[in-house]
Amino acid sequence: MKFDTPATTNPIDRMKVVGQPVDRIDGKRKTTGTARYAYERNDAAPSAVYGYIIGAAIAKGRIERIDSAEAKAAPGVLAVVTHENAGTVAKAQAHTARMLAGPDVQHFDQAVAIVVASTFEQARAAAKLVRVTYARSAGKFDLAAEKSAAVKPKDGKPDTAIGDFAGAFAKAPVKLDQTYTTPDQSHAMMEPHATTAAWTGSKLTLWTSNQMLNWAVRDMSETLGIPKEDIHVLSPFVGGGFGSKLWIRSDAVMAALASRAIGGKPVKVALTRPQIMNNTTHRPATIQRLRIGARKDGTITAIAHESWSGDLPGGGPETAPNVTRLLYAGANRMTATRLATLDLPEGNAMRAPGEAVGLLALEAAMDELAETLKMDPVQLRIVNDTQVDPESPKRAFSHRDLVGCLRTGAERFGWNKRNPVPGQVREGRWLIGMGMASAFRDNVTMKSGARVGIDKKGVVTVATDMTDIGTGSYTIIAQTAAEMMGVPIDKVIVLLGDSSFPVSSGSGGQWGGNSSTAGVYAACSALRDSVARKLGFDPTDIVFEDGKVKSGNRSVSLAEAAGDAGLSAEDSIEFGDLTKTYAQSTFGAHFVEVAVDSATGEVRVRRMSGAFAAGRILNPKSARSQVIGAMTMGVGAALMEDAVVDKRFGYFVNHDMAEYHVPVHADVPYQDVFFMDETDAKSSPMKAKGVGELGICGVGAAVANAVYNACGVRIREYPLTLDKVIKGMPPVA
Repeated sequence: MKFDTPATTNPIDRMKVVGQPVDRIDGKRKTTGTARYAYERNDAAPSAVYGYIIGAAIAKGRIERIDSAEAKAAPGVLAVVTHENAGTVAKAQAHTARMLAGPDVQHFDQAVAIVVASTFEQARAAAKLVRVTYARSAGKFDLAAEKSAAVKPKDGKPDTAIGDFAGAFAKAPVKLDQTYTTPDQSHAMMEPHATTAAWTGSKLTLWTSNQMLNWAVRDMSETLGIPKEDIHVLSPFVGGGFGSKLWIRSDAVMAALASRAIGGKPVKVALTRPQIMNNTTHRPATIQRLRIGARKDGTITAIAHESWSGDLPGGGPETAPNVTRLLYAGANRMTATRLATLDLPEGNAMRAPGEAVGLLALEAAMDELAETLKMDPVQLRIVNDTQVDPESPKRAFSHRDLVGCLRTGAERFGWNKRNPVPGQVREGRWLIGMGMASAFRDNVTMKSGARVGIDKKGVVTVATDMTDIGTGSYTIIAQTAAEMMGVPIDKVIVLLGDSSFPVSSGSGGQWGGNSSTAGVYAACSALRDSVARKLGFDPTDIVFEDGKVKSGNRSVSLAEAAGDAGLSAEDSIEFGDLTKTYAQSTFGAHFVEVAVDSATGEVRVRRMSGAFAAGRILNPKSARSQVIGAMTMGVGAALMEDAVVDKRFGYFVNHDMAEYHVPVHADVPYQDVFFMDETDAKSSPMKAKGVGELGICGVGAAVANAVYNACGVRIREYPLTLDKVIKGMPPVA
């Protein structure tokens, strides 16, 4: 099915099942421990042995010698695999670094060997007996030091320029020129990267934790030099990813190599938390300069956003300025993205790449501008709203209700009670403040397919290689099939996470929910036509409801229509060029109240509220879950998350959950989420958009703005740790 014209009225609009707060159909399995994750596939691979990865002890250089003799002789050891005996191990095009080092080392903790043994403890113990001799080379580990050497990235659209920014900025009666920095961050998802791998002859099976199965097959094929047809990937349950599992990592590659080395026997590999931090990917640090010129009424006349980030050679930048291209009006504008070469572990996608860190800077800058103007921050954003792409005014937004989010969010939060003068509201030793920020995330869609069948009992089964990374994919897909085929949701079986199923959009970039359900919509449409043809019904005059197919005065049960042989259909949704005609984005507004300890500088978030416009909300319950998780993640970015780089040796020092701090439930006592009532017919047949990443966008800046309102301390270097807060605090009264 080609989606190249706006959606009209269709069965989803009935919203008997879609749009309802349905409990997760996989919830019981997850809460009772019967949902099996990649490292737990004893059902499929009961005789699995264990692999333990050894990472490089240097960040850059060469391996001169690997002595594994003592390890091979250790109890239970079955093999030690290195670049010297692994066979073909290429670098997939999607990877920045190789999954197995040798002889060159590209970053700290890059896999250099894997020890395979009968038990995990034996593999880990033997790994300590492998002696690796390195020749260390000088590396580059400091973004600030390499900023002047950063270059324009080759791919994408790193720079934009509209009008005369320099001239308009120079003439602006009110100006802001500030630099903000964000640190490296880790995904810190609950489930580690893990894989169980086994070979049957030339056929490889991977039970792995991965967000994009089709990419996993492609990248493994390129890495091992084997046909895609010989690779079977299964990932029915994923315990979080946030972008770190978009591509296969060393756990999958090294498990496959280890299994091949011992004759195909299944091998389990799970990365330790320090390995996740240094061996996989992270959100790269940024340095961002914001310049905004405005009239005294708040109208922006000039806006510029420049960003510097770093990655390994061949890597890409953090696209922080992209959000500024679309969020606010302004006739004269420019953005610039620069990329430095750093020899740190690979920087790559982390929840809302680009927008998440870009809004940490932009929305703090907007708050500073509002203060300079002595203008309400909400009103400043309303004044600069636009219904067209500011860089291409002929391209209107498909549906944009940022103003509605701002006004609704402000009312629900009680923004009118805010004292605009910092440091004026006090409860005992606590200084109380409120802050806000806009939320923005582009709406991305991806081709997605599915197969849908009906059996002789009238049960509908959906099969697609879509993944569920804790986002509720099982449930919204079941809701879509139930709505389209006119059956209760308990009459739908959903099969996910198997690369032998039709290729879906996968989970990432908040495209998964909208795209995968649109693919199921396409397959169900094909199945509805098949049923109509079999029954001799007019496909344009047919209704599926209550487990029956109705046309005129005729009514046939789905079970009868399917017959003993059953019926099935397969199709995919392919998105046309509507994004060229319409800017498609999601919007929101965050409001935060914090308390700052006047003696210690400790910051506590007291309550959070957000209003969001993201098309039709397919399941309000799971969507709210996504957004409150994203809001919480944004609190982490604002107050605590910082992967600290040892600039001597090029690695992240605080590489575990004891020292890399993330928020917990107690850090955010109250969260309010409100979804605007809207649909977007230009987005998909579902008239939905993504929402999972929108919630993190802007919330960190709202926290920072609230801290300033509470105590008058403006911090432009994230995170806002108490040492930075206390440094600027006034003397205790």
